[in-house]
Amino acid sequence: MSIPMTLREYLRACDIDYEELKHPREVSTSRIAEKAHITGDQLAKAVMLHCDSGYRVAVLPSTCDADLESLSKLFNENVELASEEEIVRRFSDCDPGATTPVGQAYGLQVYVDDMLRYQSDIYFEAGDHETLLHMSGTEFERLMGDSPHGQFSRHH
Repeated sequence: MSIPMTLREYLRACDIDYEELKHPREVSTSRIAEKAHITGDQLAKAVMLHCDSGYRVAVLPSTCDADLESLSKLFNENVELASEEEIVRRFSDCDPGATTPVGQAYGLQVYVDDMLRYQSDIYFEAGDHETLLHMSGTEFERLMGDSPHGQFSRHH
């Protein structure tokens, strides 16, 4: 599989400068970071959330877990992790487990953890288990645009 058309078209529409990095099929973010020779703090992961008002995506470093209590306070509503079925339904052109942080391309509100905002380079899954997208931190900030941000991650 390659980059889903939904994601590719969105990146083109936003005029984002990025590069594709192929890697051996891998599902563990720590192994992906290791094989790509990058730090886990530079590898962004997406966590789809099921909230009272609908679905949202939290984007945080791969070395961290989403703090659902902090997110509940941030959104002022109940927050739980979306089920695998809900994720597959929303990200239908992505491989299961390779959800992209670019939830905007799928009509979802995205929230970015502050720990990602100061990285010089950002990497993330391209929607399959064999491709990373790499862009500068500046391009990532541009891509995330007006997405709200805050501190809602904690190291494993």
